[in-house]
Amino acid sequence: MAAEPPSSLSYRTTGSTCLHPLSELLGIPLDQVNFVACQLFALFAAFWFRLYLSPGKTSPQVRHVFATVFGIYFVIFCFGWYSVHLLVLVLMCYGILVTASIPNIHRYSFFVAMGYLTICHITRIYIFHYGILTTDFSGPLMIVTQKITTLAFQVHDGLGRKPEDLSADQHRLAIKVKPSLLEYLSYLLNFMSVIAGPCNNFKDYVAFIEGRHTHMKLLEANWKQRGGHSLPDPSPTGAVVRKLCITLASLLLFLTLTKNFPVTCLVDDWFVHKTNFLTRLCYLYIVLQASKPKYYFAWTLADAVNNAAGFGFSGVDKNGNFCWDLLSNLNIWKIETATSFKMYVENWNIQTATWLKRVCYERVPWYPTVLTFVLSALWHGVYPGYYFTFLTGILVTVAARAVRNNYRQRFLSSKALKLVYDVVTWAVTQLAVSYTVAPFVMLAVEPTISLYKSMYFYIHIISLLIILFLPIKPKE
Repeated sequence: MAAEPPSSLSYRTTGSTCLHPLSELLGIPLDQVNFVACQLFALFAAFWFRLYLSPGKTSPQVRHVFATVFGIYFVIFCFGWYSVHLLVLVLMCYGILVTASIPNIHRYSFFVAMGYLTICHITRIYIFHYGILTTDFSGPLMIVTQKITTLAFQVHDGLGRKPEDLSADQHRLAIKVKPSLLEYLSYLLNFMSVIAGPCNNFKDYVAFIEGRHTHMKLLEANWKQRGGHSLPDPSPTGAVVRKLCITLASLLLFLTLTKNFPVTCLVDDWFVHKTNFLTRLCYLYIVLQASKPKYYFAWTLADAVNNAAGFGFSGVDKNGNFCWDLLSNLNIWKIETATSFKMYVENWNIQTATWLKRVCYERVPWYPTVLTFVLSALWHGVYPGYYFTFLTGILVTVAARAVRNNYRQRFLSSKALKLVYDVVTWAVTQLAVSYTVAPFVMLAVEPTISLYKSMYFYIHIISLLIILFLPIKPKE
């Protein structure tokens, strides 16, 4: 008689089980242990890749092959047979890239990639209900979807549109020659970004593989006009160490704050019925703050992995310092000090916001804000909480824009008034964001409605009143 599998939730994964003893020791689900182990291994592999497979020592083809093989191995280690989904989607979309007509290449790629992702979201959540296996393979699939659609639009811009019809950004990123299969696989499945991203541009990635990345960015920053007589080779070590320190701090906060302030407490009876409105509002802010460190950890570590490989150099700042934030997914300082909803959103999940802007906001002929929020919700998944968040986000965004356009200029006449404006708008922004994103972490309908009822739907009501009674300018 075969032995029954362990009942522990930490063992329920389609990926490798070799780290199961460590998972049991730490009390952390095995799929999360596998994720961190892969990212740490990717960090060491990235240093090795930069030092021993540098462009000066190795051909681009060899670098493409190693980056792809490592990436596929990491996906299989973390997700087991679920990794088939990534390979199927990638190969289907490469078939579209090489066979579809140029006027339709971006449309077909977009609908196939988003359609496949949505089907996977639906089956994973509503059909299997996580079933026996808890591994969430949607993260890599979401990143691959971003890259597939980004590349398809950039190929369409380069081969199917007139240069004068492109924006400066579209013209810079337009692709004039379709990538080979190896380049395509390497771009989508490389070990630096296949597990946790972030999304990046094909031209930047190929320049990195071919060894042109840092020099290209220095030339864009007018390095020689700044007084530099030769193009240096900036080291990412300082940026990697700084980001690893942020990663460690985020991990410590996650292990302490998140466990002490779980989001489930927002719908407990004592919270809903036995606390006053201001207490609920402040506690909501604290709980949502406690849910951030896991994102800070994952995104900053992913950024560090790319930098360790030599990818992510963005140029020179105004003080002449080298910057390694081309692929950064968040700016923690600007998030925590944001004085507007727009500023908060622009500094949270930056590469996804950039993707949404490039494939939707800049291209749709009408209702760009609404359609961008809808696409963002669809990309994230099919949990009802996502749609509560993004529909609320539409209201808050439009209302915040109206308030800013109508009143901000009245507070710029003195430093004191500007300080008052900044303090008030910071507090309002942080509370509005907490209210808006709460369904995103609660996921289901019932707890979301329960929370919003306990808050008297105050953000919805205030936003609707602002939209109704303040003039709203068109998109900037």
